[in-house]
Amino acid sequence: MTRCLLVDDDADIRTLLVHFLQQHGIAVEALADGASFRRRAAAADVDLLLLDLMLPDDDGLVLCRWIKQQRPALPVIMLTAQGDPISRVLGLEIGADDYLPKPFEPRELVARIRAVLRRGHAVAAASGAVVAFGGWRFDRLQRALRSADGTVVPLSATEFRLLGALIDHAGQVLSRERLLQLTQGGAGTAAASERSIDLAISRLRGKLGERSGAPLIRTMRGAGYLLDATPVDER
Repeated sequence: MTRCLLVDDDADIRTLLVHFLQQHGIAVEALADGASFRRRAAAADVDLLLLDLMLPDDDGLVLCRWIKQQRPALPVIMLTAQGDPISRVLGLEIGADDYLPKPFEPRELVARIRAVLRRGHAVAAASGAVVAFGGWRFDRLQRALRSADGTVVPLSATEFRLLGALIDHAGQVLSRERLLQLTQGGAGTAAASERSIDLAISRLRGKLGERSGAPLIRTMRGAGYLLDATPVDER
């Protein structure tokens, strides 16, 4: 049975989701605030986190970033009444794996949970789970990027998916639209989504640094981006 931790200050939503998700084979432990979550998170043996963006004592985005530092591989779905594209993009950029605006149909949440878990299982089964490229090691199972000296470089969920897409298509030019399809399903407004790709690329370049003066991620003017490296499967 899938084990889920739900953090939401709305008692009615907690009650509804606990009963509904349990009917679909998902065991749920529900918490009402950020303080309870911080105390419980380290010890909680769960497969997925459902996290409300607006809590009475804490910021859901801050909590998302915090738990991703503690447990990078834990999938996080944000639940929020703020459904505007900018809030959605921000949530994905700081580490969330999916984003569901309120009010939502519980059956859609079940579908989102299963989709997020399927992606995780697909990564675990991938032949290229650990890949070396340009002096770096990309570990999909641990969701970690390591430098040549073994230093772990933290990645947000968006950066993780983006780097994975570039590695899977190394040497190929990927347009912003294609990168959105590979990393976010192409959802969101075009302007906000394309900006999120550009920002994530900029952050990735900063984390990867330069190789002999040339960036590993190249900009192909008017076409998109390209990873200028040859990945080697180390699994």
